[in-house]
Amino acid sequence: MSKKTINIKSLKETKQFAESFAKEILDKPKCRSLVLALEGELGAGKTTFTQALGKEFGINKSILSPTFVISKRFPLKNKPFKNLYHIDVYRVGYEIGDMGLKDFMSEPNLLVIEWADKIRDILPKDTVWIKFEHGKEGTERKITINRR
Repeated sequence: MSKKTINIKSLKETKQFAESFAKEILDKPKCRSLVLALEGELGAGKTTFTQALGKEFGINKSILSPTFVISKRFPLKNKPFKNLYHIDVYRVGYEIGDMGLKDFMSEPNLLVIEWADKIRDILPKDTVWIKFEHGKEGTERKITINRR
């Protein structure tokens, strides 16, 4: 298990972090799904990270937090993954079963789950956890990446 903490000073740096994270994923092609579990308070940077990550994967559509629809699918072309699924479980919890996660993971897809700590017990063991915390100043963030 590896753990890394990064201190971010601005929104721009959050986007740069997401871009470099996406490049790291793209440099190591996967033949199976990858789950990125995002956790942190409201406004801590989860959606900003997801937007920048999606842009790096070639998504030109607007990526908004799918709080009310729970998940959105973005097809990916010429990437190691078929789709990026942006999932937000803020309004739900354990009562929703596995939310179709097994179906999403039956193909090589990238799943980005906001508020993932609410469904921690149903996520795969190799899930990459990314925790966003507010810093001392308004735009500062502490981001911790935890890989198994």
